[in-house]
Amino acid sequence: MSNPFFHPVSGFDLPRFAGVPTFMRLPHVGLDDARIGEVRIGIIGAPWDSGTTNRPGPRHGPRQLRDLSTMIRAENGATGVRPFELVNCADLGDVAPNPADVQDSLDRFTRFYGRVKEKGIVPLTAGGDHLCSLPILRGLASDRPVGMIHFDSHTDLFHSYFNGCMYTHGTPFRRAVEEGLLDPGRVVQIGIRGTTYDREDRDFADSVGIRVIPIEEFFARGVADVMAEAREIVGTGPTYVSYDIDFVDPAFAPGTGTPEIGGPSSFQAVQVVRELDGIDIIGADLVEVSPPFDNSGGTAWLGASLMFEMLCVMAKSVSQED
Repeated sequence: MSNPFFHPVSGFDLPRFAGVPTFMRLPHVGLDDARIGEVRIGIIGAPWDSGTTNRPGPRHGPRQLRDLSTMIRAENGATGVRPFELVNCADLGDVAPNPADVQDSLDRFTRFYGRVKEKGIVPLTAGGDHLCSLPILRGLASDRPVGMIHFDSHTDLFHSYFNGCMYTHGTPFRRAVEEGLLDPGRVVQIGIRGTTYDREDRDFADSVGIRVIPIEEFFARGVADVMAEAREIVGTGPTYVSYDIDFVDPAFAPGTGTPEIGGPSSFQAVQVVRELDGIDIIGADLVEVSPPFDNSGGTAWLGASLMFEMLCVMAKSVSQED
């Protein structure tokens, strides 16, 4: 059972529009704070989008996600999970990027997540663009490759961009495979769609054994069948979950930089996360929320809701380990 100190502020005690916003109204605990050793799941902001190749804005995602997440309550209405009572959760603040230097930012993120791992904390990250996932994996998977379940409309497996730029939001998982952070035989990418320049990314996936499930197959088979295969692919080993908000159809999530039509509904977006139950999740992220393209906050509210669903699955897993 968790310590009441780590429970969110209730809307019955302080209105949700009042107070300093933290992720899900949890206490803010920095990595050097005295109580950091009590935290089991840490929610982290990654306000960085220097890997964006077209429409910028995800650097502002964590702040909007924090604000909208104040609407999250204590219990999952569908599954009955009460994550804040299962394990100690806290908002660990933001990783501080260097907006003028991609490599320095990658190094800063890697060091931060290395410390998170050393302290035995399972991170749930709010991005930021998808390049953020690479240094997170560097911090979490430096000692062994891990599996990954990846929800997205793009594979992010490209080799480079423009004049040989190797680090964009379209390349993180190519680098992660090359660096031995991901076991490609335990990686599945779900929801891939949209126009393409060529098949370079898909050819790479085929060459190393990454399973790509395009959106047409997703709809033909249904959530339960696709996710059963995903669980089989990653098996019982350590697994990272990466969720790009553009996995969801832009009718439900317009606030993102690279939207693709023909995606899942917001309900299907939630369903796939619930099907992660039982997986050994060592970390997860929700990336590419771009507030400039949805000032209403609807996309961020969906993103915060998906993060809560991830948290419920993660809290069950961590509590069983403890």
